[in-house]
Amino acid sequence: MIEPALRSALRDVAGAMAQAEQHWWIIGSAAVALHGADPGTIADVDVLLAKSDLTKLARELQLSGAPDARKARFRSSGFGIWTQPALPVEFMADLELRRGGDWISISLQTRQEMTLCQQRLFVPEKHELIAILRRFGREKDLARAAALGG
Repeated sequence: MIEPALRSALRDVAGAMAQAEQHWWIIGSAAVALHGADPGTIADVDVLLAKSDLTKLARELQLSGAPDARKARFRSSGFGIWTQPALPVEFMADLELRRGGDWISISLQTRQEMTLCQQRLFVPEKHELIAILRRFGREKDLARAAALGG
């Protein structure tokens, strides 16, 4: 079941992304919930998108903020936080993950459409989301991968 705050935030994301020119995806805990599994605590909604779409959204939605310094294992070429929705939405372009001393690009190959409240949302297919969560490797990500059956 999708909690009311997440449902509201996802409706806002769908509306904001309706005019996107490039592919975009919801990842992380919100994507796990959209796949029907229990993601545990959902603190925010993570959206991967093209830098050109992020630039437009930054103006339209007055995105602010910088990545959480505690998330030093992640970086992106563009980042913005949208605080208006019921849950904060973190938009990221060109997401990379630090593995050892290397940065690995998180590029998605699959795109599954989900419908929520008559709004179109996009997530990686379940097998790819599991692989991403495992690659992230944090305890909460591994628990989410397991909840998806991985």
